[in-house]
Order: sequence, then C-alpha cells, then structure tokens
Amino acid sequence: MTTEDEGLSLRGRVRALLYGVALGDALGAPVEKLSAGEIRERYGRVTSLDTNWHKMDLPEAARNGRVRGNGIVTDDTLMTLCVTAIYAAERRHLDAWDMARGMVQQIGWMPRWIPELQRETLLLERLFYPEKWIYQRHQLSGVDPRQGGIGNMVNCGAAMYIAPVGAANACDPRAAYDEAIAFASGHQQSFGLEAAGAMAAAVAAAFIPDTGIDDVIDAVLAVSKDGTRAAIVDIAGAAREMKRAGTGHEAATGRFHAIIAAYSPMGDDVNHSADKAGMPTDAYQPSRLHSIEELPLALGFCVLNGAEFRRSIEDGVNSGRDTDSIGVMAGAILGARHGEAVIEAADLDRLDGANRFDLTDEADRFTDALIDIMDADRRRATALAEDRAALFASDTAEIA
Repeated sequence: MTTEDEGLSLRGRVRALLYGVALGDALGAPVEKLSAGEIRERYGRVTSLDTNWHKMDLPEAARNGRVRGNGIVTDDTLMTLCVTAIYAAERRHLDAWDMARGMVQQIGWMPRWIPELQRETLLLERLFYPEKWIYQRHQLSGVDPRQGGIGNMVNCGAAMYIAPVGAANACDPRAAYDEAIAFASGHQQSFGLEAAGAMAAAVAAAFIPDTGIDDVIDAVLAVSKDGTRAAIVDIAGAAREMKRAGTGHEAATGRFHAIIAAYSPMGDDVNHSADKAGMPTDAYQPSRLHSIEELPLALGFCVLNGAEFRRSIEDGVNSGRDTDSIGVMAGAILGARHGEAVIEAADLDRLDGANRFDLTDEADRFTDALIDIMDADRRRATALAEDRAALFASDTAEIA
C-alpha cells in the first residue's frame, strides 16, 4: 500500500475530516459576522491561521471575555468532537436519545478546555442560545427526545457539528441523512434539521472512492427536501457556470449572496441588537421554503474550485457572515474526499497547540469506533440478505 493509498484509507480520511473542521473553524472565527466587503477592507484575504480577531482591540466586556484568532476554534469544532466522543462511547448508530443523554452529558457535565474562554469549564458556558437549547429541553424540561428541536431558533447549529454522522455512514448518503435527522431532531427543527441531514449525506458521499464533487452534489439532492434542496440546486448550478467562465471569488460571492437571499432573509445584518427586540422577522423561523446559508455556500465554493481543499475553505471564509461554519462544512466534506494529503503539519500543530487537543488522536479513537460500527453493519446486512433469500425461496417454492 502506498502512502497515498494510506491517506485515502478510512483512518486517513477521518483524520482529514476533523482537520478540515478545525481548520475551517479557526480560519473563519476571526472574521465571523463581517461582510465580504468588510473582510476585504480589513484583511485583504484571510489565508492564514495567523489572523487576529476583528474584536480583539475591544474591551473584554465587549467581546464577552472571549479570545479568537491565531488558530483558536469555536463551538463548531468542540461540538463535533462531542459527537465523535459519543460514537466512541456507544460504538453504534445514534438517535435522538443520544442527543438527550450523550450530548447533554458532553456539553453540560464534562469540563474541558474552552479555547475562546482560555479556561477549563463546561462547554455549555460557551454555547450560543440555540445550542444551549439542547440542555434546556432535555435536562431541564425532560421532553420526548424526538421533540427536542421544536421551538428552537432555526439555524445551522446542528449542521455545523453533524459531520461525524456522515463518517459513521461512509459511502451511504441516504443512511447518513436518516441518522442525522434522527439524532439532530433532539436539537433542531425545520430547515435547520434538514440542513443537518443534507450535510451528513454530503460527508458520507465524499467517502466514496473516486467520487467527484458533482457526485457529492447529486447524492445530497437525492435526499434533501424543500428550500434546502432548491438552494443547493441554484447555488451549485451558478457555481458550475462561474467555474466554466473563470469567475473570481469576489464576483462569485456576490452572485451566491444574491441567490441565497431568496432562501435566507438575514443578509449581511447578522448581529443582534437592542433595536431588534420584538421586531417581526422571517429569519430563523420554521419554513419549508427557507434554507440556512452555510451549507449551500460551502458546496458552491467546493464546486467553483473543483473540490480543491484549501481554496474552497478560504473562499468560504472570505465570503463573510457565518464564516467559521461555512469553512467547517467545506473542510469536513473535502477532508473526507481527499484524505490525509490535505493536512499541513504546521497548521495541524498550530491547531493542536492553540486548543490543547490532539486531533490525530481524536480522529483515530473515532475511527476505531467506526470500524466496530461498520463491522456490525456488515453482519446485519449479511443476515438480512440471508433471511430475505430464504423468504423469497419459500415464495418461489409455493409458486412452483
């Protein structure tokens, strides 16, 4: 087996997937909530982990006591690692009961180093309100786990950490979609839940040997529904046109934003403020016509760049708004597609050091669990095929 083959093994692809999540997160975190124009004005183009957070010059109170930049990741990566830890503990496929128990334990009862806070504490302290909802609904309200997502703000919060579900169903996008919907129903609803299913399907498709980005898109479209599906169709179609025309990042970003506006009304005005209190809005409300922005844009930049790993992530990050989550989604999909060849040792060391984790160790522990899960899947499939063969044989005998 060559080094390249080893890098494209399950273990190598999982390592690259987690690296892609952390890299996209850390590149995007310093510029999150800035528009594409503001990023260009302040940074030119973000291409390095050596990037200072645009809020670091503000008083500590104005940035909620947080630090970002220079390799620090956010809740996107930390919650992704929570999901891999649940798989490592359970060594089986997941559903909403695992959200109610496993995820609540991870975010609400297991102290860990939170890099943005620069201290060890519960992840719950760092989470945005739609992610705190997991704890509220399951720990405090004790709801039916499948109803945990009802009433939550509809956003990308489940899609941003769902990549491990795609890995647990590697090469089977439909199974990944189904498991992601089952698991994330304990957290999200409407198009936020749909995005989680579509994202997991994209990751599962990316594990298929020799697959291309258009194959990944087709696999996602085969399972996704409503506004999510329509947004991906429109963005991917525009990306293919612009790729053929050699359109640059700035023009592509403008066109993507014009398209996604039909599915997501928030635009560049993503900050919450006192003057918005009580104001009516379609943003973040359940809808069969809406879509989150992050996944369609991430897929669009993957198509635009012919699935090139670093360029796709950087384009997503520099497109503005929810920059870290766009980077995370592109990084997860293309990491699974390309394997270890995309990992840059210096950046991996920087990510590990800045966040006090070991991504390779985390990935390998997760892979060991995946091997057990896939072995059980194989035994189950064999038994099912044998039982059905016997059943069909009985029918054939009766006809004879």
